[in-house]
Amino acid sequence: MKQRELGRTGIKVSEICLGTMTFGQQNTEAEGYAQLDMAVANGINFIDTAELYSIPPRAETHGATERIIGSWLKARGGRERLVIASKVVGRGTSPWFRPGGEETRLTPKQIRYALDGSLRRLGTDYIDLYQLHWPDRKVGLFGAGGNTFTTLSDADEVPIAETLGVLGDLVKEGKIRHVGLSNETAWGLSQYLAEARNGAPRVVSIQNAYNLINRTFEIGLAEMSLREGVGLLAYSPLAQGYLTGKYLDGARPAGARTTLFNRGQRYEKPGVDDAVRAYIQLAHEYGIDPVQLAIAFVTSRPFVTSNIIGATSTDQLEAILGAENVAIPPELEERINAIHQVHSNPAP
Repeated sequence: MKQRELGRTGIKVSEICLGTMTFGQQNTEAEGYAQLDMAVANGINFIDTAELYSIPPRAETHGATERIIGSWLKARGGRERLVIASKVVGRGTSPWFRPGGEETRLTPKQIRYALDGSLRRLGTDYIDLYQLHWPDRKVGLFGAGGNTFTTLSDADEVPIAETLGVLGDLVKEGKIRHVGLSNETAWGLSQYLAEARNGAPRVVSIQNAYNLINRTFEIGLAEMSLREGVGLLAYSPLAQGYLTGKYLDGARPAGARTTLFNRGQRYEKPGVDDAVRAYIQLAHEYGIDPVQLAIAFVTSRPFVTSNIIGATSTDQLEAILGAENVAIPPELEERINAIHQVHSNPAP
């Protein structure tokens, strides 16, 4: 599998990253082991998790994914050959993340508490890439309101300099190697980069949603990503499975994530089904599996460092990994962009 540089770090990561948020709820520990084994056997050296996981967030399962990865690392060894990424939750009110049920914030105290928990669950002394799962300030998130921004919040915000300050300390202490963002805006990224000029650690990546029906990253962030060397770690390349077509016309297959958890609202907006049909028809016209077309498109973008894929079975994972053999020639790119012109970002 091809590898790409993580920001300007010199670290090489596989262009496909294994997302693990289903481990511990939708997938058992044994199934998680099987996916991790298959991923490594196919050249993946990059694994992404978070203190939040598994999904959907629940008091009894948060941190479960990290525990499964930690158990697998202990059983298999080879930690030094892998790049492990995790995340600290941003501003929120879920009471189970912090002692006393306090609101989660990106303060030095809370970041240290979260990181120590992740290190303990993963069974490792360091995390290669520690990411802020979402901002401390109030912005549109996870498709709510179309991820639009209309007005400033009057809520207090933990200063970015304060957040980066403690992350810099943690780098010096050897607990993390590099810092990344997630679900961040162009303004937010610019502020983090500005703070780096004052001696704070420079962010090396940004993990945002990016797929055929949500290309909003291209509008304000793609140029920054390329010029600043802050690569996209693209999550949800299959639009939470909607680009497979399995949810068309309101279908709810047994065992599918949206069927189980009713969390697909981001991809149930006007125009989504029409766009999905158009991309599936295009894939069939070119003799390509629609899943592999969607994955290959994301991987082929020059601003993407790694494409975070997820599966709930090794059969699904094998099919997704087959996208490594799918190219996006100029003619196909033109056809994709023609569909995008008509069905532009129906699921931001």
